[in-house]
Amino acid sequence: MKRILLTGATGFVGRQLCAQLTAAPYVLRVALRRPGTAPAGAAEVIAVGDLCSRPDWRAALEGVDIVIHAAARAHHLGDTAVEPYFELNAHATEILARAAAAAGVSRFIYLSTIKVNGEGRPDRSYSSDDEPQPCDAYARSKWLGEQFVEQVARESAMASVILRAPLIYGPGVRANFLRLLRWVEAGRPIPFGRMDNKRSLISTWNLCDLLRVLLEHPAAPGRVWLGSDGQDLSTAELARQIATAMGRRPHIVAVPRTLLSVAATLTGRRAELARLCGSLTLDCEPVRRELGWSPSMSVTQGIASTVAWYLSGAARVDGS
Repeated sequence: MKRILLTGATGFVGRQLCAQLTAAPYVLRVALRRPGTAPAGAAEVIAVGDLCSRPDWRAALEGVDIVIHAAARAHHLGDTAVEPYFELNAHATEILARAAAAAGVSRFIYLSTIKVNGEGRPDRSYSSDDEPQPCDAYARSKWLGEQFVEQVARESAMASVILRAPLIYGPGVRANFLRLLRWVEAGRPIPFGRMDNKRSLISTWNLCDLLRVLLEHPAAPGRVWLGSDGQDLSTAELARQIATAMGRRPHIVAVPRTLLSVAATLTGRRAELARLCGSLTLDCEPVRRELGWSPSMSVTQGIASTVAWYLSGAARVDGS
């Protein structure tokens, strides 16, 4: 059986990935910052310390065939820090990739973000062949991390696989998606009825399913892949689906975008409004055509499962 080393196992995506790899023909080893209880699904646990402190990866990588690097400093609106993003998302990634190549790892999968492509455009979907246009420290650091992984792969026998994900949702979701869940539950007016935007998104279930394909597929190495749920939604459509899953009637109001822009400017939330109302879609035809992958869970199912997690009270338990 092949051994996988997973970083970020206690994070938003990592926890779901541990659960979904339980039934797979792999031995899952997780790298934690400090000794602790193994996440559900992990067969082996090893403490490596802070990833930014140049840890010695040799013990963690012994006998490992594939690395999935999901640990990252996530993007937070209003976070003006720059260096912490590059320390973890780029430089720590390079150190791990070089250690993995030296240990004889055959495949290194790096979980990146569609923000490497840009912040969205209304005219067409992003593809993996587009010239990267990262706009903030988070996106620039993830792009640099991608470049480090690809450079190490060119210099060694290790294959690189990059997966850029759009908005990810599921148990543990935070930021705007969690805020929208709370708005719908509280019955607050949702002022996006006039927005005809479209955004791609992917549930943690579908994301982890795609990662399982990337573990073994012979066409996966040396490429950048984009994946989504396969159905793009406007913000209003997303709110309606959340309300349906909650058994509620959504209170969606058609407020002109000019008024929303003025309100966002006055409250210092222009960036938040842009993410809620802008369009950002992905061209995922290559994963269907070349990897034979299609989402195993529909958007409706994914949103319903996320709503069930939220209504269970787990969001408050998670500190979200």
